[in-house]
Amino acid sequence: MSFARLATATTPTCHIGLGLAAVGRPGYITLGRDEDLGADRSADALRTRTHELLDAAYAQGVRYVDAARSYGRSEEFLADWLNARPDIDDVVVGSKWGYTYTAGWSADAETHEVKDHGLATYERQRAETDALLGGRLDLYQIHSVTPDSPALTDKELHARLADAAAQGLTIGFSTSGPAQADAIRAALAVTVGGEPLFRTVQSTYNVLEPSAGPALAEAHDAGLTVIVKEGMANGRLAAPHAPDALRAVAAETGLGCDAVALAWILCRPWAGVVLSGAATVPQLLSNLHAPAVDLEGDRLALLDRLAEDPRAYWERRGQLPWH
Repeated sequence: MSFARLATATTPTCHIGLGLAAVGRPGYITLGRDEDLGADRSADALRTRTHELLDAAYAQGVRYVDAARSYGRSEEFLADWLNARPDIDDVVVGSKWGYTYTAGWSADAETHEVKDHGLATYERQRAETDALLGGRLDLYQIHSVTPDSPALTDKELHARLADAAAQGLTIGFSTSGPAQADAIRAALAVTVGGEPLFRTVQSTYNVLEPSAGPALAEAHDAGLTVIVKEGMANGRLAAPHAPDALRAVAAETGLGCDAVALAWILCRPWAGVVLSGAATVPQLLSNLHAPAVDLEGDRLALLDRLAEDPRAYWERRGQLPWH
């Protein structure tokens, strides 16, 4: 399995991946994105930005890249980068299906993405992903599974996903919402022919929203690779917006709030890959200091106290503007 390459890597950044949600489309919900991207949100500008981030990430030892059908043109930008560098064969590529991008390259669209976990959407989006990434795709994930998702009970879909797995594709799922733990546990019970269907799980987990932690530990113990997304809480943990406790710990360590927030996740023994959602190269390089952060004792306890009620966290996230 491709993720075995990550499990045996020894570079300090082997457990950090690069997510392309913030740079594959002109609109997204990360705080401070207006300043990060500036006025030019053209496809060419974001393609260039994506390639700069990928170059910097690869040079620093990052070997997992995460895209999605709904991240605008992220798969296209990633495919262009890979095709221009045929000598690079050690990058693990993941993408997701289940949301369709509908914003028409506008940051002001009324609807940015539409969710559908049906078989027809899987077949359409799998073909679209294959047309761009082809044999470079290692991991295909169901995007944002919730406990009521039909993807958890659709036997025909499970059979198609199992067929893809038999052909060498790793099958995973991501989760969102206040009931992530329930979704994770339900997905762990999905089997085809007596064998577990999913080999990876990608969930939101950060100092403000740690509720999925016990279920992610169970997933790890069951043999799944755990990928953590939104470790920066869509910018709420970045320096301009960070809670006082996080700022205090960052000041003690001499590193950024972002590095401390990601280091808090890396302390979990079940965390296989923690995604950086950086929109600029300086942000990425700051994120990559996370493995060097010392969070022993009181520092860790101070950050543990920042957890919010999951329902309140997700309600606030749902109110973040696309910009």
